[in-house]
Amino acid sequence: MIRRLPTLLATVAATAVLVFGFAGTAHAVTAEQKVAVLSSWTQTSVDSYNAWNSARTNQGAWVEYAFDWSTDFCSSSPDNPLGFDFKLSCWHHDFGYRNYKAMGQFSANKSRLDDMFYADLKRKCATYNVFVRPACYSLAWTYYQAVRAFGNTFITSDQMAAAQRLHDRGLAQMAAAAV
Repeated sequence: MIRRLPTLLATVAATAVLVFGFAGTAHAVTAEQKVAVLSSWTQTSVDSYNAWNSARTNQGAWVEYAFDWSTDFCSSSPDNPLGFDFKLSCWHHDFGYRNYKAMGQFSANKSRLDDMFYADLKRKCATYNVFVRPACYSLAWTYYQAVRAFGNTFITSDQMAAAQRLHDRGLAQMAAAAV
């Protein structure tokens, strides 16, 4: 029995490595590594969006980075205004906001995150029929202006009225350009 103990312990250790995926030493992600990945996933390009979305669908592979994947989608705005699905664009935006805040680097990155959001929305709008696309682009512009002006703040009714005026002005400009 005593001779079998080392073999039994080795078998248990090997099984733990296979089942739990670790060999006793954990790889700690540095703040620099986390910021580098975060930055690569929050650019305005389609490649950046696709990399983030791939990671979103396989969050388990990124556990050691301790990213905040939570979302309230488009916050108090509709996730699907006029039937246009803005949910993933809003989630991507939330991801950037929440994680840069956690890293203490939000202020330095807010403008780029808002630009990323607008790029995501425009790419989404481009997937719709050419006849409804202008309405989608108008809503995308309104959502973008709202996060630029009010992102990360408590929104008052006066600010909501100002956002509505921006939206109405954008619709009027779109209608005038179509004539």
